[in-house]
Amino acid sequence: MTANLPEYPWADYDDEALLNLRFSSLRLRLRNSLVWPDVLRLREELERRGIRFRPHVWLSTEWFSPDRIPGFAIPFYLAHPRLRQLERNIMGEVEGGSRKWRMRIMRHETGHAIDNAYALRRRADWRRVFGRGAAPYPDDYAPRPASRRHVLHLGHWYAQSHSTEDFAETFAVWMQPKSRWRRDYADWPALGKLEFVDQILDEIATRTPKQRDRSVNYPLSVVEQTLGDHYRLKKERYGGEERRYDQWMARVFVPRSKRPRAPAASGFVREIEPQLRRLLERRARLHPYFVDHAIRTVTQRARQLDLVLRSSRREAKRPIVRLHERIVLDILKRNRENYAL
Repeated sequence: MTANLPEYPWADYDDEALLNLRFSSLRLRLRNSLVWPDVLRLREELERRGIRFRPHVWLSTEWFSPDRIPGFAIPFYLAHPRLRQLERNIMGEVEGGSRKWRMRIMRHETGHAIDNAYALRRRADWRRVFGRGAAPYPDDYAPRPASRRHVLHLGHWYAQSHSTEDFAETFAVWMQPKSRWRRDYADWPALGKLEFVDQILDEIATRTPKQRDRSVNYPLSVVEQTLGDHYRLKKERYGGEERRYDQWMARVFVPRSKRPRAPAASGFVREIEPQLRRLLERRARLHPYFVDHAIRTVTQRARQLDLVLRSSRREAKRPIVRLHERIVLDILKRNRENYAL
């Protein structure tokens, strides 16, 4: 897969040398990157849906879709394997690192781009369904995991954060190939939102977009910030509930210094993930979304702390299941709601 990538002098740099580079010095091009096949796949999905619109896409420092621009940016680290490794080394995880995850994010961003292209949020019927698109984003929000008024797509119940995110998440669920949203969301109030998206996309599918601005915001070629400064700021604002569970994880895993040859905790959790999912979904009757959220939280934090198994593989399975159960139930308890299928 990497054979057709251009040869970059920085591909053999160590992390310290990479962090001293400016983004503009990377000289990355979207069409010659690992993520370009995914852009083509996204276009094919739109074509199969009969949608004329195609978002324009570019590389930048993060995922984002600028207001009033019918396109979106993809983060630089997805363009090359060496940059993905740097992201993992520093942040503990690569957001969009797998194709499945990447396509989910890209469908979400396409929802924003379509909203911008056709000025959907200005429509009275859109506002009746999703709310005021012009409302400011909250500084913080308290998601309600039990709510059935929003679809479940990306992590952290993101559809609940703002009306435009609610639309983008609903669009992404609708857009997913072989999606069975009518069955999956039967008896949910969110089904009405999906039906509205289905109706409105049928209406505008072959129309020329109102907004056709192809400008790009913050392309890598003009970013003079160093990768080191970028990651310093990113780590300052990075944080979350995963640190809440460090003490719980310490009862199941230990630092690598204590058992240097033991299997990595993050790798083992991923190894038993299919079995772990079946047990959690069957035992606690939890929606797969919540199970995915817990698994991602554990694997990311275990990787950040370089944790390994405290016991043998066989003995570790049961406490790992209990750890995930406890995390999911804690999330639900803190939101003072109960959730069951």
